[in-house]
Amino acid sequence: MSYCTLSSTIRNTPAHMDRTGHRRARSLWLVLAIALAVLLSACGTTKRVEPGHYRVVAGDTLSSIARKHGQSVSALMRMNNISNPNRLEVGQILRVQAGAGSTPSSSGSSNIPVTRPVPPTQKPPPKTPAPPRSIALVWPADGTVNRTMPKPSPHGLFIVNQAGTPVKAVADGSVIYAGNGLRGYGNLAIVRHASGFLSVYAHNRSLAVKEGQNVKQGQKIAEMGNTENSAVALYFELRYDGKATDATRFLPKR
Repeated sequence: MSYCTLSSTIRNTPAHMDRTGHRRARSLWLVLAIALAVLLSACGTTKRVEPGHYRVVAGDTLSSIARKHGQSVSALMRMNNISNPNRLEVGQILRVQAGAGSTPSSSGSSNIPVTRPVPPTQKPPPKTPAPPRSIALVWPADGTVNRTMPKPSPHGLFIVNQAGTPVKAVADGSVIYAGNGLRGYGNLAIVRHASGFLSVYAHNRSLAVKEGQNVKQGQKIAEMGNTENSAVALYFELRYDGKATDATRFLPKR
């Protein structure tokens, strides 16, 4: 016997019994009635639900159904003429929004979470540290600033004058490089200053300092030349925290 034919079995139970049998029959009817309600519910769930409809199962709430079908609770109530959202029955068929996604509309109940795509976390590019304004410089050489000559850094300066023009330290410091081993810079001197600054002097005819030597501001450290350069000129660059910075912010006006 199938579960879904249990109701016919109950209807065919003999109606004439003795008193003892009657009491037993009442108990049996009660048990069978409860079982029938459960089994009929099970029978009902085997029917196919058409697209755009949903069958309520145990544990469902109107809010969870709305969330599952990407619509608001209020819209679900309107579509199904529901006045009390807390009264749902297992097996009840509800009209729902067909083909909806998992994101409810903005008109839904405030207790329905909205799932939105979260863009991948992107780290902002590192900021170039702003140099302090506590260093006072002098010009590294006399001459004319040539802004058309190609240079390694947009912050560098080419100062043009005659060969042999003295090249001077822009501030007190210590020579950390003096030589011609860095390709493209010719005879090169690099001086370390206070507050994280470095000064670079390239394409010199000759160098007047050695590595490790302390120098004073305005002291001659080289002579202007054109080693590994097409014209006689000093290439000067000011660096802060290892990065080229605008030297004109710290040089006196001409």
